[in-house]
Amino acid sequence: MMMPGEKARDFKGTTRKLLEYMRPYWWTTILVLLFAIGSTVFTIVGPKLMGTATNKLVEGIMAKVARAGGIDFTAIGRILIWLAVLYGVSTLLGYIQGYLMSGVAMKISYNLRERIAAKIDRLPLKYFDRTTHGEVLSRVTNDVDTVSNTLNQSLSQIVSSVALLLGIVVMMLTISWLMTLAAVLVLPLSMMLIMLIVKQSQRFFKTQQAYLGHINGHVEEMYSGHLVMKAFNGEARSVAIFEELNRELYRSGWKSQFLSGLMMPLMGFVGNLGYVVVSLIGGLLAVSGKILIGDILAFIQYVRQFNHPIQQVANIANVLQSTMAAAERVFAFLDEEEEIAEPEDAVCPAQLRGAVQFSNVHFGYVPGKTIIHDFSVVIKPGQKVAIVGPTGAGKTTLVKLLMRFYELNSGSITIDGVDVTQMTRNDLRAQIGMVLQDTWLFNGSIRENVRFGRPDADDTAVVEAAQAAYADHFVHTLPHGYDMELNEEANNISQGQKQLLTIARAVLKDPSILILDEATSSVDTRTEVLIQKAMARLMHGRTSFIIAHRLSTIRDADLILVMRDGDIVEQGRHEALLAAGGFYAELYNSQFEG
Repeated sequence: MMMPGEKARDFKGTTRKLLEYMRPYWWTTILVLLFAIGSTVFTIVGPKLMGTATNKLVEGIMAKVARAGGIDFTAIGRILIWLAVLYGVSTLLGYIQGYLMSGVAMKISYNLRERIAAKIDRLPLKYFDRTTHGEVLSRVTNDVDTVSNTLNQSLSQIVSSVALLLGIVVMMLTISWLMTLAAVLVLPLSMMLIMLIVKQSQRFFKTQQAYLGHINGHVEEMYSGHLVMKAFNGEARSVAIFEELNRELYRSGWKSQFLSGLMMPLMGFVGNLGYVVVSLIGGLLAVSGKILIGDILAFIQYVRQFNHPIQQVANIANVLQSTMAAAERVFAFLDEEEEIAEPEDAVCPAQLRGAVQFSNVHFGYVPGKTIIHDFSVVIKPGQKVAIVGPTGAGKTTLVKLLMRFYELNSGSITIDGVDVTQMTRNDLRAQIGMVLQDTWLFNGSIRENVRFGRPDADDTAVVEAAQAAYADHFVHTLPHGYDMELNEEANNISQGQKQLLTIARAVLKDPSILILDEATSSVDTRTEVLIQKAMARLMHGRTSFIIAHRLSTIRDADLILVMRDGDIVEQGRHEALLAAGGFYAELYNSQFEG
């Protein structure tokens, strides 16, 4: 199951993309692989030396029994010393390759998360309109961790397993080609079983990763909106949705784990068959005197080791399926369509006067469904413009277009005669202050939240902005005042207090253009009067856009735009619009009916 906009990517394509991300660390990775091979080679030689020592011991015992000599402890001791050195070097090389590979895996993980974070900044808002926050977080955390863990643990294991397999075959050939042939005959059967199981289980691993993201999204949404959910008795519905998602995750997870879990028992069964055949042939060769006992012991150890890398590859194949599914999701996210690139010769105005013009603007959130039709208006510098209309008329959409949160379908928006598409988004938004109906405060002190409007502001400027927004009084009533820490949901202060702090943030920014989207919707009537006075001072000399449902609050606006179904149906001052007796008069008078 894939998210909307997610591109299908085959196993080869995902692997190729992952190798591209590893390119800056090729030399380190090659060094890691060489250490892994070196560690494996030293391990391979061990059983051969043990077999030689055993042969020396058996020869000595037989000579002593025949009274023709004794046990050569010097030669055996020399072999054991070499054996200890080999295993010591093997352990050291294994430690070094593990240390280096951990660094490579963490750097790749760091770079992936860094690119995802940068990608989030470049994605248009329409992507987040159709993707849950939990789904995005799942790719940053779960999927990147899966890729990182596989690189850290499995990459060197794959090389070690292959090197071990080849090395063991060579060492077995030096002992007996007949016994080697019997051991190697199980290899094609093992590979066939692995390929069959991988092919069947891969699609379930993809579904498992997708539903893991869906569950994260659902839990994140329910947690952030738990008050609303409880208020509307939505617990049962939420649990039902979670259970359905969890059931699908269980089904795909169970099937993928069951199929991949079959590998180890099947490999063990096939390996034991080969082990039995080798034991029988070895016994016959020993009876006929064609092979020594020490060589048989060494060969049996090699057979045991021969099965181990095959089982390890089978186990790694299980992990790789999950990794490829996770990598697909990460790369699909990184390949998502981005915002239109900034112009190379961007205009960077030092200070905007605030002359705004909308010319023949057409826009729709969904292709083919236009919600703003041929919108045109000219706004002079310093004008106080109110935008009114019923819900869904396109009021908030207009200011989002002005801020370039979305791109126009056609038409243009200019500020001081410069098209907004000729400015960088950062330069444009640096000149605009915005207070939204939906307040947003982050986990941190009140001082830091107000300073978010202008990071270089000192404490005095922060306090003055709070005083101008009539927030200073309530701040002093809170524990620790401006140093009080707001929690993640900022629900340890009231909604009205949060609104005052967002207004203080806009005051501190001191923008050229001000946008107020129902900025006083969450405060009481008395506070609203004070806010209106503060806003009047703040809006003086600035072009201001005010979106309001309570029309009594915008009676002194220089220009009122009345919107209906994406079009301006009326415009003018309050008194003139009332006298005209049109749609505005109908909206205004409806506030006092009943």
